[in-house]
Amino acid sequence: MAKSAKQIQEDITNKIIESLKQGTIPWRKPWTTSPNCGAPTNLVSGKRYRGINPLLLELHRHENDFRSKWYATWNQWRDLGANVMRRPNDVAPGEWGAGIIFYAPIKRTKEDPRTGEEVEVNFPMMKQYSVFNAEQVELPENLQHLADVEPESKNGEFIDFAPAEAAIRATGATIMCGGDRCFYSPSTDHIQMVKKHRFEFEKEFYAALLHELSHWSEKRCDWTGNYAEGELRAEMAAAFMCAELDIPNSDDLTNVKAYLQNWLSALDNDPKFIFKASTAASKAADFVLSFSRQEEPVAV
Repeated sequence: MAKSAKQIQEDITNKIIESLKQGTIPWRKPWTTSPNCGAPTNLVSGKRYRGINPLLLELHRHENDFRSKWYATWNQWRDLGANVMRRPNDVAPGEWGAGIIFYAPIKRTKEDPRTGEEVEVNFPMMKQYSVFNAEQVELPENLQHLADVEPESKNGEFIDFAPAEAAIRATGATIMCGGDRCFYSPSTDHIQMVKKHRFEFEKEFYAALLHELSHWSEKRCDWTGNYAEGELRAEMAAAFMCAELDIPNSDDLTNVKAYLQNWLSALDNDPKFIFKASTAASKAADFVLSFSRQEEPVAV
């Protein structure tokens, strides 16, 4: 006899709980990206920006639709033989580059009030710099590779899985493909997905899209919770839906369990939360699949 949706969800929850008792497995992103995509990074030092700067640079990339992770100051680009492009007429002065914050250590001497002696003190001084993305720069031949921001093709023979495609289409959600990130945008009420062939396995694409559909369901189900709770809910809901739709290899929960372990650690390993997340995830899965789910036969 086929298992009900409730039984499927309970089985997966039990498997996850059992796995969580055994430790953390590093979670991986299931799509491939170019070396030039990722967290904002200074081209010269090769180091990621820290503090408030990643947020400032992510906003800059979003506003200008840049995908390259590489940034450098005007002088740094010049020293590399590159030229920052002229500011477009529709961009206000001072807004072509991205303003970032840097704290430089400053040394000064002052009199120690207890001894009257001159002592050296260190304190940070905040400075602001403008940096420019690689997509704002005319690159010399030796740096042309930085312009390649499209992820490498991974799966040239992606096979659509009809039941999953039908269930996703039935929701009526707005889904756009492109870029190197998968996310749901509440402000525009749309889901952004990396293109299918960037995923090594079809199952990973559907799991990622169902994860985002779980986020899409949040306001429609009047769900509230913090970021970590929302991620747990969405990942478990995606696992439930993959299993119910019989997506190939959906019984492999390695990535799901590893992902959840990391989020549980962030929640101070609250042993009760997995059950609360399971209940919330069930509601999300039921809502998303309600548009296409066939009514279960009534037992007699």
